[in-house]
Amino acid sequence: MPITHPSRFPLLASGVLGLTGVALGAMGAHALKAPLLERGMLVAWESAARYHLFHAVALLGLAAWLRAGQPDSPATSLTWAARCWCAGVLLFSGSLYWLALGGPRWLGPVTPFGGVALMVGWLLVAVAAWTKEKNAVGAR
Repeated sequence: MPITHPSRFPLLASGVLGLTGVALGAMGAHALKAPLLERGMLVAWESAARYHLFHAVALLGLAAWLRAGQPDSPATSLTWAARCWCAGVLLFSGSLYWLALGGPRWLGPVTPFGGVALMVGWLLVAVAAWTKEKNAVGAR
């Protein structure tokens, strides 16, 4: 497989987000639990970790789809989906983590932009599936 294979970025991103998601989730459940409870931000932290980890797993599945590499695979849409998910995790989960730790309140409006990026990533996956199916039907 060439070094620039389309599965490389989502696979790397999956590993990084999986590692950091587990670490941050554990920190919220153990080391930071008392201060998060004090601030009433434990639920926000848990939401951040949940979306963080869901998208790490989604990236792993996307990397597998790209690695399977059918000739008509819509790698461009899927690569953009991976980018959107990474940006979404940074904006959505990152802003929630930061707010939970007492970060500036101006970060609150950043969170929905992350949610939109996550949704756009999922839309791109649907587009890729539709495009692939359409191409497969047209090739018969």
